[in-house]
This record gives sequence, C-alpha cells and structure tokens, in this order.
Amino acid sequence: MQFSVVIPTYNRAGELQQTLGSLAKLNHAGSWEVIVVDNNSKDSTRQVVADATPHFPVELRYLFEPQVGRSAALNTGIKASAGEIIANTDDDVRFEPDWLQQAAEALNREQCDFVGGKVLPIWGAPKPAWLSDKRGLQWGVIALLDYGPEPVEFGKRYAPLGVNLAFKREAFDRAGLWDPGLGRKAGTLLGQEVREWMLRARDAGLRGMYAPKMVVHHVIPAERLRKRYFRKWSYWHGVSRAMLYQQHPIDMQAPEEASIDFSKVHKIFGVPRYMYRSCFESAIAMVKARFKSEEVICFEREMELWFFLGVLRQRWTDRGQVN
Repeated sequence: MQFSVVIPTYNRAGELQQTLGSLAKLNHAGSWEVIVVDNNSKDSTRQVVADATPHFPVELRYLFEPQVGRSAALNTGIKASAGEIIANTDDDVRFEPDWLQQAAEALNREQCDFVGGKVLPIWGAPKPAWLSDKRGLQWGVIALLDYGPEPVEFGKRYAPLGVNLAFKREAFDRAGLWDPGLGRKAGTLLGQEVREWMLRARDAGLRGMYAPKMVVHHVIPAERLRKRYFRKWSYWHGVSRAMLYQQHPIDMQAPEEASIDFSKVHKIFGVPRYMYRSCFESAIAMVKARFKSEEVICFEREMELWFFLGVLRQRWTDRGQVN
C-alpha cells in the first residue's frame, strides 16, 4: 500500500460526505486507502461512511476513537494504516485530483521525511474587509496557507498546516505520534499539535518541505468569518502556546526560535517580560491603526492582545511548575 489517507471527524457528517466525494475523484495511479476516524460524533457520521463504502474507488474504513481530541483520532488512524506514506487531512476539505501524486513526487524529489502543501479557501460567505489578503496571523485562524510557487524547508520561518500533510511512515517511528494533550477538542480551540510534533521531528533529525503543487481547498463557513471567532481563536492560540511552552521552553511568539535560554529570561507571572513589551506595542499600534482607518492592521494587533491574554491565563494556571 503506497498511501493511507487519515481523516479525523467530529459531528460534521454533511461536510464529510462532500470530502469523501472529492477524495473519490482523485486520479492517483498507485495503491491507497482512506480511514475515517469518528471522534465521538452524535450525528450520522457512521452512516455517511457506510453509504460511501460500496462505491468508493479504494478501501474506505470507519474507525471509532472514544478519547476526545483530534490528535487521539489521528493516532488511531495512523496505527491502523497500511500505507508507506500517511496523509493527514480534515473532514471539510476538497482536493485537487493530483493531490496524492504531488505529495509522492515532492517526497521523492526533495528527499525529505514529510511534506505539506497549499491550503486555499472556499468561502462560505463574503470575505470581510478586516480579513487580510496576505499570509499572516489571520490566515492561521481559518487554516489557510500559501508560501508561494517554490519549495521551502519547514523551520524557523515556515510551518505546515495539519489539514494538508503527508509523512513517510518511518517519520512517526522516529519522532512519535501526535500528542493527545494538544490539538482541537470539543468545546475548545486548542491547537499546536503540529508545532509540538515539529519540535520532536527536528530533534530526531527529520526534514520537512513545503510542496507548492500539493493543493487542497478548505471550506470556511460563515460563522468563522466573524471577529468573535477570531478573538476566541486567538485567545485559545495563546493558551495552546503556553501549554507547548510548559513542555518545551520555546519562544511563545516564534516557537521555531531555538536561541533563547529561558532559564535566564526574566518573567512576570510566568510570562517572559519581553512579551509584556510586545503587548504594549500591539496596543499602541492598534490605536494608531484605528485612527488611520486601517481595518486589517487594527484587528491583527487586537488579535495579538487576545493571544497575550491566553498566554497569561495558562501561565497563571501552570504557576509553581517548572518553566
């Protein structure tokens, strides 16, 4: 088996049905399978998979994972998979027909251990004026990614998104599976499971590349195109980064940065002092942008303040522990 496509899902049977329909149209010539991991759905997820199975072009399997969390569901799918290459995606994605072929070619061409590609939007409502057209902080909220037309190595400046990743099987043997303590869970917007795995992958000597021709399209529903959602995501992003910091002392603002010795960094309530300065600078920049009617910049700076509040909350929760 060349490829195993693993899809974690939770209560999105309608989207999953369309995602499976898109996968069925792939034109990959090699052998592949699809594994849907149901993470405690209460809707018709099981039936959607059952209905698609008889007509699906390759083996389509349904698994149930009772442990709450996307990372736990992914791990279940990976353990059950048979492919030499394991592709991770989500239940609200549409695929270019050559998605798997481009992943295989990139792994071979770049001689790397994992690849991640572009994630382009399918807008569920008109794009708001305050949402940037350029790659940056806001794109992370709705899981969009485009590093341009050329391959780049993942590292200090670049990181992949979990919605469009493919790994050689041995990458998980060397770096381990996803951390079930991180990643999306019902009722939260926790994240950072990809960042945490990337840190372990770096320590294990693994190399990852951005593959620009490996393209998926991510459905962005109308309810995620509201400032309220962006604020909530930013806050939980801060919580998640602080949780990651508790495990791996990293720069919470730039987690790939490895040059800071945090044993020597002054902290207030467990938060590095320089982050308070950054927070103050973001507040000033937000006010200036508001006076200039620069909607995108103003809201980006506001998101940085929500991120800081999330960091502060989690570091206070973790007070008294190491780091």
